[in-house]
Amino acid sequence: MSVVGFDLGYQNCHVAIARAGGIETVANEFSDRCTPAVISFGTKNRTIGVAAKNQMVTNANNTVSSFKRFHGRAFNDAFVQREKNNLPYELVMMSNGGVGVKVMYMENEHLFSVEQITAMLLTKLKETAENNLKKPVTDCVISVPSFFTDAERRSVLHAAQIVGLNCLKLMNDMTAVALNYGIYKQDLPGPEEKPKIVVFVDMGHASFQVSACAFNKGKLKVLGSASDPYLGGRSFDERLVEHFCKEFQTKYKLNVKSKIRALLRLHQECEKLKKLMSSNSTDLPLNIECFMNDIDVSGRMNRSDFESMCSDLLQRIDAPLGSLMEQIQLQVEDVSAVEIIGGATRIPAVKERVAKFFGKDVSTTLNADEAVARGCALQCAILSPAFKVREFSVTDVVPYAISLRWITAEDEAEGVHEVFCKNHAAPFSKVLTFYRKNPFQLDAFYSHPDTVPYPEMKIGQFIVQNISPAKDGEKSKVKVKVRVNTHGIFSVSTASVVERIEVDGSEEQSDTDLELKNQGTANTEAEKSIQQENSAAGTQSQVQTDDSPSPPPPEPASGEHKMADTEKGKMILQDKLEKERNDAKNAVEEYVYEFRDKLSGPYGRFVCEKDLSRFLELLTETEDWLYEDGEDQSKSVYIEKLDELKKLGAPIQRRFKEAEQRPKTFEALGQRLQHYAKIVEEYRNQSETYQHISSLDMEKVEKCVRETMDWMSNAMNAQSKQPLDQDPVVHVDEIKAKNSVSIPFLNMNQKVASCNCV
Repeated sequence: MSVVGFDLGYQNCHVAIARAGGIETVANEFSDRCTPAVISFGTKNRTIGVAAKNQMVTNANNTVSSFKRFHGRAFNDAFVQREKNNLPYELVMMSNGGVGVKVMYMENEHLFSVEQITAMLLTKLKETAENNLKKPVTDCVISVPSFFTDAERRSVLHAAQIVGLNCLKLMNDMTAVALNYGIYKQDLPGPEEKPKIVVFVDMGHASFQVSACAFNKGKLKVLGSASDPYLGGRSFDERLVEHFCKEFQTKYKLNVKSKIRALLRLHQECEKLKKLMSSNSTDLPLNIECFMNDIDVSGRMNRSDFESMCSDLLQRIDAPLGSLMEQIQLQVEDVSAVEIIGGATRIPAVKERVAKFFGKDVSTTLNADEAVARGCALQCAILSPAFKVREFSVTDVVPYAISLRWITAEDEAEGVHEVFCKNHAAPFSKVLTFYRKNPFQLDAFYSHPDTVPYPEMKIGQFIVQNISPAKDGEKSKVKVKVRVNTHGIFSVSTASVVERIEVDGSEEQSDTDLELKNQGTANTEAEKSIQQENSAAGTQSQVQTDDSPSPPPPEPASGEHKMADTEKGKMILQDKLEKERNDAKNAVEEYVYEFRDKLSGPYGRFVCEKDLSRFLELLTETEDWLYEDGEDQSKSVYIEKLDELKKLGAPIQRRFKEAEQRPKTFEALGQRLQHYAKIVEEYRNQSETYQHISSLDMEKVEKCVRETMDWMSNAMNAQSKQPLDQDPVVHVDEIKAKNSVSIPFLNMNQKVASCNCV
């Protein structure tokens, strides 16, 4: 059983796996532990990750990136519309009102939902894990920002289902970091002692998240979280881009924003400049050759000016930190440590701002880029029966307050009740009791819209059906179980009518639950007990749920799913075929360069002038063909080309290897012959060691040695007269064969293992 954690970042992704030796962040096919969240669509295939990022400028309109925040959002969402104007690819509305991407793939126009795009990325990450584990990957834990809403979380789960992944848990980024921090700590206070309070600060490429956690030995409890979903490393990049756009307009009369490729190149260079300024306070240059209209551009920036330019962004750091401390009702003095992660926390001014707020130095003991993935892998290991992990419980929180509104017939009451307050423990279940005569509807929504970075407050609609008055005409008692599950998703899981049953003429009380009292933290046993209780009371589940938030509208019908699965299979097959085609092409190219180089070096002596001239000419022709007519050929054509080259190259390669190995092989045979010649001599001198051998057998040994020596002498003489550019007179395999025949009658215990000669 595989144990894998996926950190799905806005810009980059990481994969961590559990092995017998612990948790390991694994590398992709480019030996890089970081995989860009980029998918590029071409005329022949898709590329994902590093290869796709390399095409962001050259294939801008068909290379998709920065799509993580489109999960669960409607196309008409104000955030989507703002982002749409800054993207090189085209966003479109899907049939269900959600966000889609329009690209040219295989020379045809294709529409993909954001879930399908993320599924493609997950496929790549899954392959990376499988290549390292050497076995299939199904179970996993996937990270999501702590501020993600129900709709966004459902959308990510849908993407995982498309790939065939069984997501055991959608884990909040900051909770994953806290688990990675706490599970290895040996100095945590005991279960009954005052907990150690640690604040985790994460500024990634697109968002800023903070959380406070209480640690005791063997457990972690999240106390609260806060965020600025729109403050991240890219916010600082954009300030630099705006600065240089204005500078180049004034200095070179170039409208950078009019050319998407130029703008993308500037973004890449500004990101590099930002990273350089994190370690250098002096003036640094920004140079881009042939930027626009064949014009080279240059500029300069230093850390001080950069920080002044971003002063308002730096001020925004304080608000989430202040909100967090207000939520947990603690003073900064109560915080034992402040751990920072995320690429943007490497900006000195960001680090200084956080340190100033808490009045203490920040810690960087965690890997800033890999901590989330490692925490997800640890959580997967905890949930997996295949791994034995130190006992460590994790209690997360509900990020936003959730309320229920009930709507019934006119003669019955309507009302609103907050079922989960902000920072309520999660996962968690509650049982609510209603008294109703008729079916009724429950609407779940976020209690405080102004605190949720999402335009739609509705979570879902749940209709409780088959409700009728009790036998005595009074209202029926209806028990409704609501739950925030391990993914952080809210649902009404069960609803049951409680009936009173008469036993032996007396009325038996079947249920004693009080209204709106907590049932307790949800676990398997609690689930079972509720179902058993309902069964004993003679009831049945009567919930009709509409889990889909609005927006986005309902998921595609099953037929659309089948079509998507078929298309996914075709894409994977096409990617495989294109990879094989490219590998065949690369093999031809590598053979051309490698052989040309060796012909001017070690292979030069092993080919005659005539053949050398003809072979070099063929190599040059093949190279020219590769960049002209051979640029886009089938796999079989490249294989034929390689075979044509090998007809001339293979004999040269064989002569070189023969000449390299022949002296050593002759030397080994000579040593063996000398050894047996010495045995023959000792036998003649009446050595007791070999007196057990008959004279007839020893004559056979002597004859064998003499004949083999003659053969070796003749072969060496003939080979010395043979030019190196001609096939050898004697081959290495022949020499080895002379050295491999055993004469078994020599005693193995008497200095020799056996007599090997011909």
